[in-house]
Amino acid sequence: MSSTQSKSIWQKDKAHFMHPYTDYSTFHEEGSQVISEASGNYIVDDKGHKMLDGIAGLWCANIGHGRKDMADAIHAQITKMQYYNPFGHCTNEPASELAAKLADMAPGSLNHVFYTCGGSTANDIAMRVVNFYNNVRGLPNKKKIISRNYGYHGSTYFAAALTGIHGTKDSFDQIATDIISYVSAADMYRRPAGAENLSEEDYTEFLANELENHIQQLGPDNVAAFIAEPIMGAGGVLMAPKGYQRRCWEVCQKHDILFVADEVVTAFGRLGEMVASKEIFDYQPDILIVAKGINSGYIPLGAAIFSDEIYEVISKPQSEGGVLSLGFTYSGHATACAAALKNFEILEEENILENVKTLGPRLQEGARKWMDLPIVGDVRGMGFMLGIDLVSNKETKEPLAVAQKVFEKCIKLGLVIRPIVNLIVISPPLTLNEQEVDAILSIVRSAIVEVMDEM
Repeated sequence: MSSTQSKSIWQKDKAHFMHPYTDYSTFHEEGSQVISEASGNYIVDDKGHKMLDGIAGLWCANIGHGRKDMADAIHAQITKMQYYNPFGHCTNEPASELAAKLADMAPGSLNHVFYTCGGSTANDIAMRVVNFYNNVRGLPNKKKIISRNYGYHGSTYFAAALTGIHGTKDSFDQIATDIISYVSAADMYRRPAGAENLSEEDYTEFLANELENHIQQLGPDNVAAFIAEPIMGAGGVLMAPKGYQRRCWEVCQKHDILFVADEVVTAFGRLGEMVASKEIFDYQPDILIVAKGINSGYIPLGAAIFSDEIYEVISKPQSEGGVLSLGFTYSGHATACAAALKNFEILEEENILENVKTLGPRLQEGARKWMDLPIVGDVRGMGFMLGIDLVSNKETKEPLAVAQKVFEKCIKLGLVIRPIVNLIVISPPLTLNEQEVDAILSIVRSAIVEVMDEM
C-alpha cells in the first residue's frame, strides 16, 4: 500500500469508524494502526511491518489467518446459497449439520442450538430463555442472575450488565440492577478479604460458601442462573482454585439454579479440548455459550446450546398458535455455519488440539520464568491462554499500569499482545509451532525488560 493510500485509510478511519473500546485520550491524535494483511499466524500493517499475532485476532483465529481451504468452503456455500431466512420452519443444510455436530460435541444433554451472531447476543438469548423457562414452569419469581466481578459476558445492553468488569460501565446507564448481582472473581492471585492466606482447597470452599450465602440472601426461589467463564478471559486470565467450578455447580444443583458456562473464549481448542467445562473442570452446564473459535473468526457466529431438560419445557406451545418469539435475521446463517463445519474439519484433520496440549505447557512454563523480573507479579493461564500481572510491588501487588508500553515495544519487535492497564494477555492461534512459541517468550521478556530500564 502506498503512503498516500495508507494516510487516506488512516484518516477515514479516524473520522468515521467508531471502534470498540476506543481510548479517546489518545485516539483523536494517534488514530488506528491499519492492519492490511493476515496469513497463517502473522499479520502485516499498512507499512509492511510483519508481526506474530499473539492474540489470534481477539481470542478467535484458532486455525490461523487467510486459509485457502476455508476460503474455498465459504466460496462454495456462497455460490450455492449464501443465506435464506431461518424463521419458523425453514432451515438450511449447514445450520442443521452444524447443530447436530455441536450437540454431539457438547457434554451431557446439551442438544439444542440457538444461533446468534456472537457471544454477547448468545448470552442475551440465554438469559431471555432462562426467564421464559421459569415462567413456563410456574416459577415467575425465579428471575435473579448471579455473575462475578471481572467476568466478561459481552457489550449488548443485558450482556454488559452481566459483565462484572465495572470500569467498563462508567457514565453508561445500567439495566437489570434489580436482578443481576455479583460474587467474587475466582482469582488465585488477588483474593477477596478473608481468603488471602487460605490453602487452595479452603479457598475453593470460601468461594463456594460465598455463592451459597449470596443465594440465601437473595432467596433460592428467586435465583434463576449463575453465569461463569471456566477461566475468566478479558478480566485478566483469572485462574480459579482447583475444584471451584465443580463446587459452584453443586451449589447450583442444590437450589435448582441453572449453570450457564460462558465458553466464548475457552471452547474449540484454546485449552486443548473442544469444550472445557466438562472435560477439564468436571461440571455439566445447563446452557453452553460459544462463539469466537466456532469458525475461527472467518464470519461472525455464536450460539447458545440448551439442555434437553430446558428444551422439553420451552418447546411446548404456550397458547393456541403460540410461537417461541425470539430470533435474529442471521440466526443459522448458511455461510457462517459452513465456515464452522470447515473449521471443525481442520481442527480434527490437523490435530490442532493436540498441538495445544503439546505446546501449551511450553508457553506456560516459559512464561513463568518471567517471575524473576521485579515488575512481574503473577503469570497464569492454561493451554494457549496466558495472563501476566504487572506490579510496582510484589508484596502489596499494587498494579503497575505499563502494559501499553510493553505492547508498543512488542509491536516494534514483531509481536502483537493485548494490553489491559497492568495486564498483558496472550492468546495466539492454536497453530503455533515451537519456534513461534519461543519467539513470543523472547519478545515479551525483552519488552518488559526495556520498559523496566526506562522506568
